[in-house]
Amino acid sequence: PHFKLSEHFNNMLKCRPSSSTRSQCITRFKPDWASLTLGVFVCQACSLLHRSIPHISRVKSVQDTWDASEVELMAAMGNNAAKAKYEQKVPAFYYRPTHTDCKLLREQWIRAKYERNEFEFIEKQEPYSAGYREGFLWKRGRDNGQFLSRKFILSEREGALKYFNKQDARDPKAVMKIETLNATFQPAKIGNPCGLQITYLKDNSTRNIFVYHSDAKEMVDWFNAIRAARFHYLQVAFPGASDEELVPKLTRNFMKEGFMEKTGPKHTEGFKKRWFTMDDRRLMYFKDPLDAYARGEVFIGSKENSYTVLAGLPPSTQGYHWNHGITIVTPERKFLFACETEAEQRDWIAAFQRVINRPMRPQEYAVEAHFKHKP
Repeated sequence: PHFKLSEHFNNMLKCRPSSSTRSQCITRFKPDWASLTLGVFVCQACSLLHRSIPHISRVKSVQDTWDASEVELMAAMGNNAAKAKYEQKVPAFYYRPTHTDCKLLREQWIRAKYERNEFEFIEKQEPYSAGYREGFLWKRGRDNGQFLSRKFILSEREGALKYFNKQDARDPKAVMKIETLNATFQPAKIGNPCGLQITYLKDNSTRNIFVYHSDAKEMVDWFNAIRAARFHYLQVAFPGASDEELVPKLTRNFMKEGFMEKTGPKHTEGFKKRWFTMDDRRLMYFKDPLDAYARGEVFIGSKENSYTVLAGLPPSTQGYHWNHGITIVTPERKFLFACETEAEQRDWIAAFQRVINRPMRPQEYAVEAHFKHKP
């Protein structure tokens, strides 16, 4: 006999889905596809990624006609059973992508589970769990904007990520402390599907470097190696904290990025178009999105400390070209910005408001005290 799998969908999803990308998709959308070789339901976006490993996963629409044997396989496996098999030993630090993450992360998560079986055999995790990693990445030059091959070394023991301008150089060009290190994939901004933005603090200012590798697995392994180093650093720094408390602190995506106009501290200068990045409580602005250093940084505190965000600009303000203004009030001064569209204004205000509504942590008071507002 033949069946429409969609007719059996509810009965076959009696178990709660797992927390993987695939299952997060299931909880949000009724999946239209299933992998009849792996016995899991997937959303349309993930089905396209499963098609890239046809020797492992053969997908089929739930609206198609299914043989009885195929239906039985799906009923015998299911998403929870697949999770138990393919996600047995996922390290706490390993990044589990969601449906909003870039294609690279989602595809490599699927390949790590089903193609490479990395979470069934711990020895396959050594590229990112060994505590030391060395290799070459293409790094964007700070001044000329060219991507050149550079040697990188990540060492948990030294507590640093280093890179060298020459292969045989003894002294690194930069030493990035794991304590302040962050990494986030930025394929569109960098113009490469494997583009990774690494940030760290240097003299309490944010420094950006932009790297990529031609091999997708290599780049994701670097990303998870950084997360592993951060995880072990935080375990020492906060010995009583649980994994659940530490994992969200390993790496972070920026809250919002985009162009706005800004004026200077006296509000008498003309407004200039700048690229803005909201990274936790640091609002940074750059002349170009790929600049190594910010032209300025603004600390955004909490409402309990007299920080507020307002729609619009003071009536006397002049020199702006975009009509949708934002005023951020801090204890020291007002910062004036202008957005090109009302939608962008609304999104920026929402981002600022989320930060302002969140009470400041004790360590953030120290950051605020030493933070230097740049013009």
